[in-house]
This record gives sequence, structure tokens and C-alpha cells, in this order.
Amino acid sequence: MKRILLLCAITILALNSCTKKSDEIKIGVYGPFTGGSAPMGLSMRNGAQIAIDEINASGGVLGKKMILVDRDDEAKNERGGQIMQELLDKENVVAVLGPINTGVANASTSYPQQKKIPQIINVSAGAKVNELFKENPDNYIFRIAANDDIQSKVIVSEGLKRAKKPALLCDDTNYGQNGCDKMTQALTAVGSKAVAIAKFKIKDTDMTAQLQEAKSAGADILLVYGIGPELAAVSNSMDRINWKVPMIGSWTLSMSNYITNAGKNAEGTMMPQTFIETAATSDRQKKFINDYKSKFNESPISSAVSAAQGYDSVYLLKLAIAQAGTSEGPKIKAALENLSTPYDGLTGTFNKAFSASDHEAIHETNVLLGKVHEGKIIRAENLVK
Repeated sequence: MKRILLLCAITILALNSCTKKSDEIKIGVYGPFTGGSAPMGLSMRNGAQIAIDEINASGGVLGKKMILVDRDDEAKNERGGQIMQELLDKENVVAVLGPINTGVANASTSYPQQKKIPQIINVSAGAKVNELFKENPDNYIFRIAANDDIQSKVIVSEGLKRAKKPALLCDDTNYGQNGCDKMTQALTAVGSKAVAIAKFKIKDTDMTAQLQEAKSAGADILLVYGIGPELAAVSNSMDRINWKVPMIGSWTLSMSNYITNAGKNAEGTMMPQTFIETAATSDRQKKFINDYKSKFNESPISSAVSAAQGYDSVYLLKLAIAQAGTSEGPKIKAALENLSTPYDGLTGTFNKAFSASDHEAIHETNVLLGKVHEGKIIRAENLVK
């Protein structure tokens, strides 16, 4: 009798475990939730969570709840690879969202390819996406973020409207150096070139030497690529040497730790954006901002672009799962490549976000020019001159 009761108990537990798993669709999300890149990682995760909450409140997808399984990659390349294997092999997620940093992405995207699990990169601008078709025509990597090609073209175009002798200053990470190369290519394409090119390290706080070099070369504008804390050091160093030229750079100039650390020296800095909190016009955008403030007690959002792209990535994934009618990776991938339902999101309206040969959702038409004004990001053309 004891054996029978024990077997019954085990069977009930097993059935409960199976029922629980069958009632959930697990989505992996990874990014830096600590360190200098944390504003981007936390904002992305928070935006994704708002979307998950909305979807679940409306009945979920395929009658199941979506569950986020999040991991802090600490902006470390090797950590990203470890996390990806854990999400796929131990957590059995049906898709992955993230990451933030280019190096982390490049170190981890091979795993979902091998497992045939879709990944939507929702912040990393320098990660390989369409390039992966050359190595693997059966590409499982997608992106909803303005990639380095798009950002560089916008930065160079807007920079040359305002000056003629640009200097480039970028961090020495994969992200910064890829951005530097792309800006150089964009300059060459329009018959121009930088009068000076320099780089800096993560955690550097004094950029005087690099700026003096650019100043001596006759630069009349500074084009930059990096993340918030170091870009703030650039602006503060410009103030110390009393060099006042326009600065335009990567979208990360909208990060809270740039604006806060640079203070008054951030005023007027410009950057490409896919979402500007102060320029929200649609009901969906306004609701998202209000929900974010209410749920996370944060206004303005530390990295509004990251939050919006995190949110939109969840909805694109949800549409694909619903269209596929299953959580099987190959079928979700096929649905992402041919979404039949348009999506009016925070970063744009997508009739066909992706195709079988183009896994980039964001194009130049999705990009706005942002500008720091009185401690906030506004649309550059909205500033009263």
C-alpha cells in the first residue's frame, strides 16, 4: 500500500510538472543588469516585461502565458555564451531576446543557430545579423534596433550639414570600433574624411589628449561612438579645454548616465533614435510611458530606446508564435520571416518586419534625430531656435 501511495504521489507530481510546463511559453532575455551598460539592459528587460504583462492579461498566446527567464550577462562576452547555453539547454526557452553589447552578441549567437531557436537582438547595433546568411543560409538571428550602418549614415549626414572637418572618437570595444569603421565608410561614400581619428578605453575619464589632437587638426565637429559614462567624459573634457564644437554620436548618447554625468555639457548633443519619450504621439506610446513610470517608478526612462525595442521585440515574437500555431523554433522563424499581421509598435509600423533574406526590422525611415535639451531627449527639429 505504501508503495502504491508513493507511486501515486510521484505520478501526481509529474503530471503537475508537465501541466505547468505546458501552460507556459518561456522566453529567454539577457543583457547587462549591472555595470556601465546597465541602463540599457534594465530598460530593455523592463520594456519586454510590460509587453509580456499586456499579452498575458489578454489571454497569452496559444492559450498559454509567456514567461521571461532573465539573466545578467554583465556585458562580458564569455558570460553571454554561458548564459545562452543555459537558457537553451536547461531552461528550454522557445526564443531569446537580447543582448545589448556587440561583443556579447557575437560570442553567443552561434548557439541558437545550432539549436534552431530564434533570437531577436533588440539593442545591440553592431552584432552580425544579415551577414550570417553568408555563413548559414538558415539564419535564426533577427534584430529590431538601428544597426551601425544606419546609425553611421545618420551621424555623418547630420554632421556634415553642420560642419566640414569631422573628427572621430570611439571606444575600443567591438561596438566602438565597428562604429568608427562604419562612420569612416560613410564619410568616404560622400567624398569626405576625418581630420583625426582616436579611441579611448572603457572607464577612461579624461579625454584631453584625444580632444587636443582633434582640435589641433582643425576639427569643427566631433563624431563619437561609445556608451554613456565614457561619452560623458568626452563632453566634460571638451569643457575643460574650452573647445566648443557640435557633438553627434551613437544612439547611446541618450542614456541616463550620459545626460546625468555630463550635466550642462550634454546640452545640444545629437544622436539617432528609434523612440523619443518626449515626442510620443500615439496612444500606444503614451500608455507605454505611463505604464513604465507606474511599474518601475522611473521617469524619464533610463534608456527609452532600449525599453521600446524590448517591448516591440516581444510583440513581434508573440505574433510569430500565434501565426506558427506552435512554439517550435523552425516554425517560429518561418513566421517571423513572413508575418501576416501588421504591427503598429513603439518604434514604427511594421507591415512585414522581416523577410527570408532580410532580418533587420529597423531601417532609416524608422530613425529620428534626438537632441539633449535641458536634461531630456527631444526631437532635434522640435527645438525652438
